[in-house]
Amino acid sequence: MKQEDRRQQTIRRLMDTTKELISEKGCHSITMQDIMSRSGMSKGSIFHYVKSKNEIFIWVLQERLEETNGSFMKEVEQGRRNFEDPMQEIEKSILAYENPHDITNKVLLYLLGKEEDPLVAEALTDYYDRSAYLSKMWIEAGQKHGVIAETVDAEKTGDMFTLMTFGLRIRSGIPQAKAVFQAEDLTAFIRERLASSARRKGEES
Repeated sequence: MKQEDRRQQTIRRLMDTTKELISEKGCHSITMQDIMSRSGMSKGSIFHYVKSKNEIFIWVLQERLEETNGSFMKEVEQGRRNFEDPMQEIEKSILAYENPHDITNKVLLYLLGKEEDPLVAEALTDYYDRSAYLSKMWIEAGQKHGVIAETVDAEKTGDMFTLMTFGLRIRSGIPQAKAVFQAEDLTAFIRERLASSARRKGEES
């Protein structure tokens, strides 16, 4: 097996093991010993790739974002020239984030409490920046295909959507928080904000 294939296989094993443990125990209770025992990997094997469990948590956090982007880009690359199909991929992700048992939400809330760790602080910054960048890129893809008006400020609108999504995710971790504005409302707001711009563009042309 090639070294890179072995690396990817090990990372996948560590992530799958950690996600199982998060689902069962939550983030705070997991130890590296738990990960070693569940994965069947030695301490030396694990520490060859990571220095702490927080690094694995960071991988888990990033994974969903990249999966959503991959699904979105697949729709675009298949020649979708409409607003609906790519938007559905984004909506799926947002609706999942409202679930208080969502693993990535648990990881995000946990890491937000570990921001004094330089590694975690950098990862959180990168994660937010990446989220905002992808939101901007998705809007620009819609503009390129003529389904979102060019008058929409892609960077500012993408950051606004990212900020709102993060708020939704953080609220999911607050016990018994009154959720008046729900995930469906957020996706409807995003849809209307972007789709209405395309309608205005059509009316003006």
